[in-house]
Amino acid sequence: MSLSRQPPVPSRGKEKKRLTSNSAKSIASTVVDAFLEKKGTGIVVMDLRGISGVADFFVICTGSSDTQIKALASAAREVVKEKLGERPWHTEGFDHLQWVLLDYVDVVAHIFNEDRRTFYDLERLWGDASIESVPDDADSAALEILREDK
Repeated sequence: MSLSRQPPVPSRGKEKKRLTSNSAKSIASTVVDAFLEKKGTGIVVMDLRGISGVADFFVICTGSSDTQIKALASAAREVVKEKLGERPWHTEGFDHLQWVLLDYVDVVAHIFNEDRRTFYDLERLWGDASIESVPDDADSAALEILREDK
């Protein structure tokens, strides 16, 4: 019986560091709750730990208009800063509001319009990740994937 070895997961690099010690799960939970507050739809959390060095979690949602996409991204940025003292390491997409990205190093929040979400299909692209959908009437505490004891 031969043992196949998995290639090591690439690291994030030394240039990407957060200044606080908040856990990735607490950041992802806060983003989920901000998305829910602004009525984002199709919210999912993807656990990338062990399969990618890009981030530990992706939090993805869809906005129905440019105005809602901007509100979702702004709410996530403001709530994470207010509750956790975190600022995104990098942001993209505020100019066109089709796909806004908030990169918190260990957590990347993606806010899509419907067409871009369907086109890029991150859930399929990162198919090896564990994925949990967020019910519209829930909050982050209901998510198994973000429990701190796991």
